[in-house]
Amino acid sequence: MSLTFLAVHAHPDDEASSSGGVLAQLSDEGVRTIVVTCTNGECGDDPRGVKPLDDSHDGESVAALRAEELDRAVEILGVSRLERFGYRDSGMMGWPQNDDPRCFWRCDVAAAAERLADIVREERPQVIMTYNEYGFYGHPDHIMANTVTRAMLELIDYEPTLVYNAIPSSVMALFRERWAAEDARRREEALARGEEPEPVSEDEDRDLSTPDDLVDVAVDVSAVTHRKRAALLAHASQLGDSFFGTMSEEEFRQAMGTEWFVRATNPLGLTGPSRDLFAGYR
Repeated sequence: MSLTFLAVHAHPDDEASSSGGVLAQLSDEGVRTIVVTCTNGECGDDPRGVKPLDDSHDGESVAALRAEELDRAVEILGVSRLERFGYRDSGMMGWPQNDDPRCFWRCDVAAAAERLADIVREERPQVIMTYNEYGFYGHPDHIMANTVTRAMLELIDYEPTLVYNAIPSSVMALFRERWAAEDARRREEALARGEEPEPVSEDEDRDLSTPDDLVDVAVDVSAVTHRKRAALLAHASQLGDSFFGTMSEEEFRQAMGTEWFVRATNPLGLTGPSRDLFAGYR
């Protein structure tokens, strides 16, 4: 059987951070891999480092640069097909960009779902990946990716396996420790420069993890983490001093050597944890 995997992502760089390991590994295994990127990513930092809420922010230049970075990243990951839907980036929840009629958050869900359904009808992927109903961390574009993907399932003539990316609670605890250390370092550096440290986000304490026993699939991608890391680094304009960019290759392999998923649909009736997104299909 010919196998096909489709990932529905919100922004350029999500394909690398959320699914870079499985995209690279499945490609190496001969699985056809497809990435749909729903927005152009206008709400990233612009080439001058200007933040998206600044009046001088140049979203068009951001989109142009991120398009180039996305091309490079999917090449590194061996993606078979990239589709851009071209909606504007909606920004974080509550930002004024949420009200732009061109943004993904304001899209015509039926029309977007039909566009996605056209791809699914053509490619007939057995496994489709996107984010959960909360968009994993509450970003409007991630939430809409879920909404559109679920609406698409009503338009096709078969039931694929739909999975959501996840981080087990035990792993999130380790990530939180590292993030706290990184935040402390930034605060100390800001104070040493005589600057006011950035305030801690109200969402910092929100638990975005999935209880370990509810994770359905844990894929060992340690053999391809060098490519996942390279794909993330291809999105250099948006990395800043994030912990992804500061890790050594070995640190990255240890931290990112597994990708986890929860089954949102289970047409094969699988039970128990799995190490393979295509369990039951091969």
